[in-house]
Amino acid sequence: MNSIVTQRFIKCHDKLRTENRVRSSRQFALSLDYLPQSLSEILKGRRDVTIELLRKAVDLYKINPVYIYTGEGPMFMSEDGNKSFRVLTIVTNVQNDERIVHVPVPAQAGYAGEISDPGFIEDLPTFTLPDYKYKVGTHRSFDVSGDSMEPTLFEGDKVICSFLEPTLWETSLKENYVYVVVTRGDVVVKRVVKNNLKESKQLLLESDNDFYDPYTVNAGDIREIWYVRAKISPFLPSPQNIQNLLRDEIRQLHNTINQQSELISKLNETIGKLLHQSEGLK
Repeated sequence: MNSIVTQRFIKCHDKLRTENRVRSSRQFALSLDYLPQSLSEILKGRRDVTIELLRKAVDLYKINPVYIYTGEGPMFMSEDGNKSFRVLTIVTNVQNDERIVHVPVPAQAGYAGEISDPGFIEDLPTFTLPDYKYKVGTHRSFDVSGDSMEPTLFEGDKVICSFLEPTLWETSLKENYVYVVVTRGDVVVKRVVKNNLKESKQLLLESDNDFYDPYTVNAGDIREIWYVRAKISPFLPSPQNIQNLLRDEIRQLHNTINQQSELISKLNETIGKLLHQSEGLK
C-alpha cells in the first residue's frame, strides 16, 4: 500500500497525463532525471515516492507541496503566487514519529538559503516534548539572537513553533502574535503587527524592543512561517536573587517616599513663611 503522499503524487501524475502536459509516464520520468522503471514501480504501488523526486516535480511541474503533504489546496501552484514554496523536510524516529528539529543560530543562515537540502535538515539536532500538542503536526525550534524582542524574549531563549501552511497565511496568521518568519536570506523572530498578504502581499513586522523600527516583508520573499507556541529559557533566577530583587525594589520605594516627604516638608515650610510675610504686610 502506498503512503498517502505517494497516492497524491500519483494523482498529480495522472492529471498531467490527462491534460497532455506530459505525453507518457516515461517522458515524465525522464524529464525528472528518474528511471522509468522506478517510476512504474511507484505508479503500481510497489514503492513510495522519494523526497528528491518530489522536489524535482515541484520545481519542474509546479506540483503544490502543500497539497502533497496535507491534501489541501490545488494540485498545482500558480506561477506568480507560490514561487517561494518549498518541500518541508521532516525527521522521524524508528517508530515513524516526527521529531522537533532545532535550528541553532549558526545554522540559521544555511536554513534560510536558496538551496533546500534534506541532508542539511537531517543533520540538525532533534528532540521530543511530552506534551500531546507537540505530537500532532510539524514543529521546529529556533534560537533567539539579539535583543530586538526584549522583554518578551531574550538572547539564548529557544522558541518552539508550529508550522503554518502557506495556504493559510492570508487567513490564519494572527496579528499581534509572535512568529518565526523565514525569508530568502534570514530567520527572524518578530511580532506580526499587520497581515496585509491578501491586500498588498506584505507583512508588517515589529520588535518588542522599541529601539527597533517596524518593517515590511514581501510575500514573495517569505519561505516559511512558524507560529511561536512556547519558549525554553536558560535564565532562571534563584530564590536568593528574587529576594534580592524584592529588597532592592522596596529600598528604592522607601527612598522615593523619603524624598517625597522631604519635598512636602520643604513646601509646607515655604508656604508658612509666605503666609507669615503676608500677615506682616497687613
